[in-house]
Amino acid sequence: MRRPANSLEPVKTNKLGAADLELTRVGLGTWAIGGSGWQYAWGPQDDADSIATIQRALDLGVNWIDTAAAYGLGHSEEVVGRALAGRRERVIVATKCGRTWNPGDTQIFSRLKKQSVRAELEASLRRLKTDRIDLYQVHWPDPPEDIEEAWAEIAGQVQAGKIRYAGVSNFSVEQLRLIQPIHPVASLQPPYSLLRRDAEKELLPFCAANGIAPMQMGLLTGAFNRERVAALPPDDLRGRNPFFAEPQLTRNLELVEKLKPIAARAGRSLAELAIAWVLRRPEVTAAIVGGRRPAQVEEPARAADWDLDPAEVREIDRLLQPA
Repeated sequence: MRRPANSLEPVKTNKLGAADLELTRVGLGTWAIGGSGWQYAWGPQDDADSIATIQRALDLGVNWIDTAAAYGLGHSEEVVGRALAGRRERVIVATKCGRTWNPGDTQIFSRLKKQSVRAELEASLRRLKTDRIDLYQVHWPDPPEDIEEAWAEIAGQVQAGKIRYAGVSNFSVEQLRLIQPIHPVASLQPPYSLLRRDAEKELLPFCAANGIAPMQMGLLTGAFNRERVAALPPDDLRGRNPFFAEPQLTRNLELVEKLKPIAARAGRSLAELAIAWVLRRPEVTAAIVGGRRPAQVEEPARAADWDLDPAEVREIDRLLQPA
């Protein structure tokens, strides 16, 4: 059944691997909320809209926010900190380190040295207006020769009480095996969606066997067509993404049209179907979904209570096979 848009019913939760955290099956991602003026921007963004979006997601029952120091060169974290004023203790906050920048520059570079991780953590705590991060993640395993040093520092900050649990993003199985003996990995954010299924081969099974909770980012919404892609602002990263360029654009738009009837039969949107498809995997704890305006978080919040039936999964898989 479709949950009413104004519903404040609790969103379904899953335990985050071996960690003592119960996450709603969808969380709000704040990449786009970082705004423009940096290397991986999604175009201009109004801070008032961002704050209203975060607060609407919380009102709908979503209990966690995913951000990163790099998003907007710290701006996303600042906006999250403002939006959570008076509500921080009821919200699980996840952020990331390892992507940094020089003052006055818009370019992002990788750094995973002990001192830089410590400095990034302190800066994130200030921007988020909090004394501890619930889930602190290495954004990318880059440079790979420094991931053990960074992970050891994060483990030390867990012991110091500034981090509750530690996770990673975009790591391979080999890299997970390398750092796991240093400190338990609570979570992994892999690229996984209807359009990117590589994680099913090794990453998801490894996570299931080792108590690591995968969290997915990225989905199809059905909101894009050729005209909207062509009209993306020059500083919108999606305009440079292969999924939005030929020949993939045509294939993806055709897939969208084939998926829409499946969602419609269930009285759902395509965005809800894309999220529910990811959540069908028992290894996946939650899906991270972005939003730039309050109305954009209504459907993702409703998707948390939709469990696809086996016939729907088989139908979707048949459509995905040609790709």
